[in-house]
Amino acid sequence: MDVLTIPHVTHPGLLIAIGGAEDKTRERVILRYFLEAAGGDDASIVVLATASETPETGDRYADLFLALRAENVEVLKLETREDAMEAGPEAHDLLEYATGLFITGGSQLKLSSALGGTEIAQTIRRRHAAGMVVAGTSAGAALLSEHMIALGESGATPRRRLVHLAKGLGLAPDLVIDQHFRRRDRLGRLLTALSYNPSPLGVGIDEDTAAIISGNGELSVLGAGAVMVVDASRMKFTDSHAIHRGQPVAMMGLKLDFLTTGCRYDLKKREGITPPSTMVHLDPMDRRSPERPPVMVEEVEVGAEDGGE
Repeated sequence: MDVLTIPHVTHPGLLIAIGGAEDKTRERVILRYFLEAAGGDDASIVVLATASETPETGDRYADLFLALRAENVEVLKLETREDAMEAGPEAHDLLEYATGLFITGGSQLKLSSALGGTEIAQTIRRRHAAGMVVAGTSAGAALLSEHMIALGESGATPRRRLVHLAKGLGLAPDLVIDQHFRRRDRLGRLLTALSYNPSPLGVGIDEDTAAIISGNGELSVLGAGAVMVVDASRMKFTDSHAIHRGQPVAMMGLKLDFLTTGCRYDLKKREGITPPSTMVHLDPMDRRSPERPPVMVEEVEVGAEDGGE
């Protein structure tokens, strides 16, 4: 691809957490990366649009991947918990042979309440552990966490009860992922979540930006914005347990890293990896490699509902 190379197949498979509002009509760098990571011409893609309130969302993403020359794209239609509980062998077979799963946006609470504790969720975790690439945009990105941000308010200051957590899929067990990060001013709710338990890393992802997590514990960034990584594990003080609802939370000893396209972060060592001095920073409006012509694809419009709570 343009800036990042596709790693060799790892076990578990790649996770691609997208901050929402990814480019769907121009270069589609992030979507093309997902397709290539899932096998390119040999990819078998499943789209899961449970989070969306718009039934057409799954079909629109399927059309988009087909326009990007994907050979095999299927939509897993699970709109309610009843659908997920009663999913037959056909649904599990789709995941069994999928090389890539794409989880759309909408409401992550709708998504987690539909899938939580079901055999479908177990199949997704098992297939990811066996190498299936899983991408989630907006609400789909939040779901990848073990401790998922389910609901929350905007604002830069952490405040008691600013955020509510629920159990996610757990594909990224040591991360709390938030999306639409800068545009919707979500720093405060991510910090509030970490004040409850400083153990996970907080990852805030801007729109049209992806945090790509490999099986060896390295996070890379692709897209027009930035990814903020918050390490609160060495926090020496917080009063989150002692204050009243809505009051600002004190947090001392945090470490923040801001990563842009081409930057990497070692999730095990909890430190950023300095990019090579020869790395070319491309204009975010023109992210093609100079040696590669643009991919000519038919424009496919996908519904705007990728909001995420």
